[in-house]
Amino acid sequence: MNIENAQLDVDRWIKEHGVRYFNELTNMAQLTEEVGEVARIIARRYGEQSEKESDKNKDLGEELADVVFVVLCLANQTGVNLQEAFDKKLDFKTKRDHDRHHNNDKLK
Repeated sequence: MNIENAQLDVDRWIKEHGVRYFNELTNMAQLTEEVGEVARIIARRYGEQSEKESDKNKDLGEELADVVFVVLCLANQTGVNLQEAFDKKLDFKTKRDHDRHHNNDKLK
């Protein structure tokens, strides 16, 4: 996925199907809600909590996509080029963490 294109796709979707972007605080609350849904699936499906019958058909991919959608909305409405920010972050983490993880005894 090209993040720049995804940002454009979300903006186009908002203009064609939505009335406008929700304000930033509403989208932050929305993001928190969506991350909570991802956490619920992970905790029950992969963690130690038992999965409720009503949760068994929840689609993790769909919930992760909800998170990505809201993040793209927030980037658009705050003027963040997320592709540029992501590329910069990946470069930073690559330089900082290359040896760190290879030398971490907890990961061996």
